[in-house]
Amino acid sequence: MSKKDIRAAAKDFGEARPQWLTQSEFRSGHGKYDLSMALSQISGNVVPLSQPVAQQVFVPSNPQPTFQLPTLPERHTESLIPEKDPNFVKFGFYNDLRKILESKMFYPVFITGLSGNGKTYGSQQLCAQLKRECITVPITIETDESDLLGDKTLIDGNVIFSQGPVVDAMERGAVLILDEVDLASNKIMCLQSIIDGKGVYLKKDNRFVKPAAGFTVIATANTKGKGSDDGRFIGTNVMNEAFLERFKITFEQEYPNQSVEKKILKNTLSSLKEFTPEDEKNVDDLTVWASAIRKTFEEGGIDEVISTRRLVHIVETFHIFGKISKSIELCTNRFDEDTKASFVDLFEKISGGEEIVPAVEDDEEVPF
Repeated sequence: MSKKDIRAAAKDFGEARPQWLTQSEFRSGHGKYDLSMALSQISGNVVPLSQPVAQQVFVPSNPQPTFQLPTLPERHTESLIPEKDPNFVKFGFYNDLRKILESKMFYPVFITGLSGNGKTYGSQQLCAQLKRECITVPITIETDESDLLGDKTLIDGNVIFSQGPVVDAMERGAVLILDEVDLASNKIMCLQSIIDGKGVYLKKDNRFVKPAAGFTVIATANTKGKGSDDGRFIGTNVMNEAFLERFKITFEQEYPNQSVEKKILKNTLSSLKEFTPEDEKNVDDLTVWASAIRKTFEEGGIDEVISTRRLVHIVETFHIFGKISKSIELCTNRFDEDTKASFVDLFEKISGGEEIVPAVEDDEEVPF
């Protein structure tokens, strides 16, 4: 081999030039070297081992820890469209709210009314009818920015940011329902820019979230954000006026009229059993009974009221026990003894044929 061949071979193998091979003892001519002579000399110096040499493994004196990137919690990938309730009956603000949601505008709405009259449920069922995704966030005095927008959390030993339901709704263009918003503390003010439709900067994640098309906010409450003077809705708070001012309109939800409530109760019973003439009479009596109680409540004669939700509870209880009188008693047990006794006595008079108020007033019809 020539020196040129040796240099080329060393380069191909990524090795330094073997100076020992170009010594005079391996020269076979001018500029030529005999590799076989070198190999015979090397092989002659090899002594066979009687025991195999154990393979040595290099272990660093200061091993470095290995890290695995944290896996972010999976976001909602399933549909968040509410399930349709076949027993649902449209009433109240339904048509007006439908126009708002169909417009796909950002148009925050405040809905107020007594408990059990379908504020949240009606909004959810409207989303179901329109096939709109809906995220409902229950609000309490303890609800804070972390619950709404997200917070850092520990995943697989690593701290990452897990975004909250409000951010989910913004990114999906969903309808966000703030349920019982008047129970909130002043920490709800973290949503100020969101109710303005301007998005929000997530301080703990160092990014700005802009709402997707279709995103809007519905807030439901038992009060108008001014607290509860009569103590019926203890825990509700006087809300910040600047926060309330950001809602474009307010719907005042009343209890449905007797015609609507009859349809609601009939749908409920029919979904549980075959609807009979006895059921028809019970439904008529219940709606007259509830209407009379509400009228007395509005006039200040009593402190309790029978909600539409309570009527549904009564017919469901009737399906289980088979006696309307027992159902009335069980479902009014939560009231004080005097109130309960007066309610039970009133129903006995109505079911016995004593006329208290007209079953359906002339101008009362199912509006939808």
